[in-house]
Amino acid sequence: MAFSPLTQRRLKNFASNKRAFYSLWLFGLIALLSFGAELLCYDKPYLVFCQDRLYVPYFQTYADQTFGGTLETQADYKDPYTQDYIHQQGGWMFWPPIRYSSNTVNLERPAPAPPSAENWLGTDSSGRDVLARVLYGCRSSLVFGVGLVVFTVILGVGMGALQGFFGGSVDLLVQRFVEIWSGLPVLFLLIVLSGFIRPALWWLLGISLLFSWMGLSSLVRAEFLRVRQLDYVRAAQVLGVPSRRIMLRHMLPNAMVATLTKLPFLLNHAIATLASLDFLGFGLPPGSPSLGELLQQGKNNLHAPWLGFSGFFAMLLILMFVTFVGEGLRDAFDPRQR
Repeated sequence: MAFSPLTQRRLKNFASNKRAFYSLWLFGLIALLSFGAELLCYDKPYLVFCQDRLYVPYFQTYADQTFGGTLETQADYKDPYTQDYIHQQGGWMFWPPIRYSSNTVNLERPAPAPPSAENWLGTDSSGRDVLARVLYGCRSSLVFGVGLVVFTVILGVGMGALQGFFGGSVDLLVQRFVEIWSGLPVLFLLIVLSGFIRPALWWLLGISLLFSWMGLSSLVRAEFLRVRQLDYVRAAQVLGVPSRRIMLRHMLPNAMVATLTKLPFLLNHAIATLASLDFLGFGLPPGSPSLGELLQQGKNNLHAPWLGFSGFFAMLLILMFVTFVGEGLRDAFDPRQR
């Protein structure tokens, strides 16, 4: 696919910004590891070879009787008796790099336990592996952040386009509503609304969307107000081109330049909002892996500094990489950059 000279120049400008370029790759690596958390962190082996048969515990559940036990319940592959039986039969087990899921409790160590060869970042106050919680928590943050950004773009760009294109009473009514609505204390309202509903990722996403679209709407509105006075827009209106086509094909591309440069900062704000709610106890359901919940555990367990450090550095890396990518996009779309 061939890009226009303008797009090629912007891509070249972004690639020349080494900090933004490498931050994009590192952020992609974090996203890849977090979305593949089940492949890296799981409390069952990928494969088990026993009695000349190949078992796949990762996808299928096997009873304890299958591996020499006496129970009909699910096999515990970390049980020394089960492991000895498999080895005696000439078998083997192929484990993930981290043998704990996000809610798997390590009963062999007192909680919270410091980092070790078994738990690379230690365990939390409930005995769960911190590294697994970090990876699963990063995925929750990215899903929430990306989802909020996508819906914010749809709603914010739509509202801003309607205001800027039609102007008049439409712009006046929406602008007065935005001024009143933006004056409300967002975090306080999120906490109050979270107390009336059962906490869940999609509920928090919907509540946050009620307040996140206004900044983007104002930006798009200003671009549409500027562009609608240009000659080619007026000529299209005189020729009878439908308003929807003028907005989508002639005016929206100009507004999307400013929108794209703002997206990374919207993502940062969304991730920080979810972490704040989880830290205060009004975020995801109790027990859900979250970076904010990990920071809360670090505050409540000052004698276990690995909890606070793990949550802090995970948040720091994500927000730092996204910020650097946003700065690179802003410079790449700057017409003064050569």
